[in-house]
Amino acid sequence: MSATTDEPVIPDCCNIGVIFRVLLGVSLMVLMGLGAHGDSWDLVLQNFIEISILIDLIVLLSLLILCVCRRYAYRHPFSVWAQRLLCMVVPGLISFFALSIMAGSAWFGDAFPHLDRIYLVTLSVLLGALFQHYFELRMKAYSPALGEARLQALQARIRPHFLFNSLNTALSLIRHEPRRAETVLEDLSDLFRVLMRDTRYMTSLLDELQLCRQYLAIESLRLGDRLHLVWDMPQLSDNDLRQIEIPALLLQPLLENAVHYGVEPAMTPATIEIRIQRTLEKIDILIRNPVHLHQQSGETLTSGNQMALDNIRQRLTLLYDMEAALQTTENEGFFEVRIYFPVSR
Repeated sequence: MSATTDEPVIPDCCNIGVIFRVLLGVSLMVLMGLGAHGDSWDLVLQNFIEISILIDLIVLLSLLILCVCRRYAYRHPFSVWAQRLLCMVVPGLISFFALSIMAGSAWFGDAFPHLDRIYLVTLSVLLGALFQHYFELRMKAYSPALGEARLQALQARIRPHFLFNSLNTALSLIRHEPRRAETVLEDLSDLFRVLMRDTRYMTSLLDELQLCRQYLAIESLRLGDRLHLVWDMPQLSDNDLRQIEIPALLLQPLLENAVHYGVEPAMTPATIEIRIQRTLEKIDILIRNPVHLHQQSGETLTSGNQMALDNIRQRLTLLYDMEAALQTTENEGFFEVRIYFPVSR
């Protein structure tokens, strides 16, 4: 894959985690630079508060422009080196114009009488390069999690026993209910077709839920009355689901865990609850299944495939940083997985 078709190397400057890291990093550097002068800490903090007004303005304006540039790079990919250069040029230009506009103000001259304009512009360019390189390395560090996602499609997401059981279910229906058998095979074919796709891409929540329903339909034929599903999606229309973006193959492995650990060991009907709601610009998904005890040891059965859960956590961190998370809890005989992430990237 060429560089121009990869993820843009311009950091996601609209992301809260990126904004927080850049502001914190720049502030710490400025504070250490002021402290190196050997002044008292009272004077250092006073100077830091005064100069933070200028620094934060430059940082936030630079992040805003780079956010727009990143979105443009998604729609119209261009050279990786041009993107890196942009991350250096934008902070430098913002610094230059901000200093030029404020230089005529009396309060600015009194507050920063010894400010070196060339030094500040040069420092802005270097910091832009530094943070761009940091976030690019960070993205590459998490990339193995995305590569493992395709491997998990064969190892963890669709377990061999599910394939064999599904085929046996279809075979048992061929003679008496050929139409249902055909539906099972079609659903199974669609499921594996999606699983073989590259999981780095986003899909609509509507398509992801359709895939989950196909998977659960196959399991319902096999498990019969033992599998009971409760869907709760208040105030979410098909149009809303179509517009909401979600990482491909995010929910199916979680539902497979819920079936494997919450329904298969049950001797009586077991309920899996799926609740999806939208709060402002966040999507909150909760999957809840019962927990069972091991017949011999009496200990709680593993409530989820840890490899799959860790993989999903890493994918969410890479795609959304601090704006998304996966949380698990076990309480009163039920295991819950909660995911939240932004409506769109």
